Amino acid sequence: MSEPRKIVIIGAGLAGASAATALRERGYGGDVLLMGADPHRPYELPPLSKGVLLGNSDEPDWVHDEGYYAEHDIRLSSGVTATRLELGARLVLDDAGGEHLYDRLVLATGSRPRPLPVPGGDLPGLYTLRTLDDSLRLRAAFADAERVVVVGAGWIGTEAAAAARHHGADVTVVAPERLPLAHVVGAEVAGVFRDLHTENGVHWRLGEQVAEVLGDPGGVRGVRLAGGDEIVADVVLIAIGAAPRVELAHTAGLELSDDGGISVDAGLRTAAPDVYAIGDIAAHFHPRYGHRVRVEHWATARTQGAHVAANLLGENEPYLDLPYFFTDQYDLGCEYRGLADLDTDRLVVRGDLAARDFTAFWVTPDGEVSAAMNVNQWDDGDALQALVDSRARVSDQDLKSGSLAEIG
Repeated sequence: MSEPRKIVIIGAGLAGASAATALRERGYGGDVLLMGADPHRPYELPPLSKGVLLGNSDEPDWVHDEGYYAEHDIRLSSGVTATRLELGARLVLDDAGGEHLYDRLVLATGSRPRPLPVPGGDLPGLYTLRTLDDSLRLRAAFADAERVVVVGAGWIGTEAAAAARHHGADVTVVAPERLPLAHVVGAEVAGVFRDLHTENGVHWRLGEQVAEVLGDPGGVRGVRLAGGDEIVADVVLIAIGAAPRVELAHTAGLELSDDGGISVDAGLRTAAPDVYAIGDIAAHFHPRYGHRVRVEHWATARTQGAHVAANLLGENEPYLDLPYFFTDQYDLGCEYRGLADLDTDRLVVRGDLAARDFTAFWVTPDGEVSAAMNVNQWDDGDALQALVDSRARVSDQDLKSGSLAEIG
């Protein structure tokens, strides 16, 4: 494979920016175009639902200082959206009238918040949280609000609920699940998050659904639940998950996976010649799991971006990193490594769930550690990573009380 003369990266978030950075770090001297719809230079998303939303910072974690892209000869085209791919012609068209030929193409278009498909779900006064501008607007709304409704009890919903309480608002979270985050951490650990928010004054309407958003084009005034109850609110945040931005790829004829992402092989390649996909949109065939995995967390965006650069330049290495994410809510901080199958893996807890000072392990029927989550414990990160990476077979008793560094 000869070195490409021009690489186009569509999507200027963390994944795309990491790919552009890694290309230059590997000594690539060709043309790099980094194109993104966001008007800001590339930034990381986690602070948007944490430090920025809490008011601890007015800025996110920028991927690089403002001058980095020009200094490294990366053409950063912000506020520009790719509108069409012509794969046969190796051509990208954008909404500013630009036409960009490529030798290699990276799709890193990220995700958008899922809409709430109910009457009133498109009212202009609703909030979502995905971009820096979204976070700043929502923070200002939280600061002025007396009553907030959060629709959704996933990571964004729970982190936003914590931020709204920090700003003094009365907060109600509505979700069809019986427990927050249960689809990720299972019922027992999910109960820890429910109790944490309850202790901090959040009202739960779990196992219930929003039937209608109340209001008019002049403003939102609350929600009506399927059971008929109405909850008055100054602010309604829709946080029911994210949908991968794959319209561009789908229209161009690229294969989509069952979960809606773009199908890529172990090396992050699509079926189209010289076209790759990374980050939220990549339904990646992971050699460890033997099936496709699509992860919407910043660590995957960063590491897939760095990894794809080598394959763009001629290598053919599989992406093997395991999922990782973290959260901070009130006085709880945690990190999660690996990927548990909640239908088959058993939970082993080291420490005290009630005190929110523990590490949770998920163990396969074969006795391998598939995932680990440390909550308010920060000394064993490397050991936990080693246990998950190595698929260590460890007894429950050793996980509960043994030296993690030694058993890993």
